Amino acid sequence: MNLAATPFIAPSIDWFAIAPMLILLGGGLVLLVAASLTPPWPKHLYSLSTIAIAVATIVVVCFQWGRISDTGARIIIGDALAYDHFSMFGIIVVCLALILVSLITDDFVRREGMDGPEIYGLYIMAVIGAIVMIMSNDLIVLFLGLETLSISFYVLAASNRKRAESQEAGIKYFVLGGFSSAFFLYGVALIYGGTGSTNFGRIIASFDFVSLQRSDSMVLVGVALLLIGLSFKVAAAPFHFWAPDVYQGSPTPVTAFFASVGKMAAFAAMLRVLVIALPNWKDDWRPVVWVIAILTLVIGSISAVVQTNVKRMLAYSSISHAGFILIGVEAAGHVGGSSAESRGMPSTMLYLLIYAVLVVGTFAIVSVVGRTGDAATELGSFRGLARQKPLLALALTVFLLAQAGVPLTSGFIAKFGVIQAAVDQRSYALAIVAMVSAVIAAFLYLRILISMWLADPEAGDDTREALRVPASTAIAIGFCVAFTLYVGFNPGWFIGLSETVVNVASSASGG
Repeated sequence: MNLAATPFIAPSIDWFAIAPMLILLGGGLVLLVAASLTPPWPKHLYSLSTIAIAVATIVVVCFQWGRISDTGARIIIGDALAYDHFSMFGIIVVCLALILVSLITDDFVRREGMDGPEIYGLYIMAVIGAIVMIMSNDLIVLFLGLETLSISFYVLAASNRKRAESQEAGIKYFVLGGFSSAFFLYGVALIYGGTGSTNFGRIIASFDFVSLQRSDSMVLVGVALLLIGLSFKVAAAPFHFWAPDVYQGSPTPVTAFFASVGKMAAFAAMLRVLVIALPNWKDDWRPVVWVIAILTLVIGSISAVVQTNVKRMLAYSSISHAGFILIGVEAAGHVGGSSAESRGMPSTMLYLLIYAVLVVGTFAIVSVVGRTGDAATELGSFRGLARQKPLLALALTVFLLAQAGVPLTSGFIAKFGVIQAAVDQRSYALAIVAMVSAVIAAFLYLRILISMWLADPEAGDDTREALRVPASTAIAIGFCVAFTLYVGFNPGWFIGLSETVVNVASSASGG
């Protein structure tokens, strides 16, 4: 057969379905081009433009949510992307994180002499990559989204050219991220070799096709390599070693962006790959996720309590939270593609929403305390915060208690959800380890609280730069506090919303 003579048939494109990416791409390009051709914009305008783009995206997603409810989830653009409630939920989370991070970045970049459209353009491009990962229905498409996200992250980590720590963080992230991408891509190649396709639906179908040439061992090695690549992105042990240095060295708003958007994209991709594309191999990959979850919980919680830099503390706390989220992934794996039969997927997505807001609010306060230079992030820098800025200290107290899982906060709802999902699937050991890890990690948050509220002043404290809370950062912190407490007191609506994410499109089921 002459392949050159075969006519190319372009796939039909539902432009409305990919409107969120088009809005972000068009808005980001307009922002960068307009800013490069005009004099420096008035303050707040770069940030407000980014926020407007993100808000427009969320509005369109709300319309798409209703459309999916009416017409059903489906696969679009040649089976490359999934158009379903799972995708819409993830897009809302990353766009909400983009709005909050843009608010806290606004004053930071001017304070550090970094004002310009570049950092916002990188934010937008990273969010586009995250959306591609969340919607992907093909491993090659997923890899393209992963690289778009990763390249933006590498540049963002090194974006503060005045700090050597930022340059170091960018180099470390780039080198180690390159290794993880290589593992991921080699895993894709092996899965293609074992199943004959990178499309999720065809991968599932290959399991039902009896052939002497099918190689399950090749697929299993490919799954293992995919897990390594994705575990690196979510900072799961033992692939977490990059997180403390990168979190500490990167500009603080950028760190908040990594912890919120990066985790949402990587965990959504992990759920897509493991639960939707590889349910037939769940008995092979689920025990591995179980072990990784336990390692992540234990290493994250124990390592956090011995740190003295608050950004490193929060980096290890982020690792511990990744362990909790992996509990939900493991619970979803018990039923494979029948995700509606498990609380695993809804509890995981709800945790990601709650954690995204929590971590952005926490790092917003760390950014304020870091003062000019973004270097005052040692535990001693928080000493006496309650006397200087009592409202700021109170807000940080709410965030820390929520991350510890104290009742009547959103963090309790998140942790209770994933532990309940594990118990429902009889993963009792995992649930017990999670609860013990939560108790250990609580000591970390207690150390920060004691420094803020009870530590005595020391020599030199009165010579430190006065704290200043800009209006945009105050708005972001206020929203995060309100969200944290509202979800803690009235979680019903958000739990119901998260339960809709099981409405996933699957080409294997004819979705």
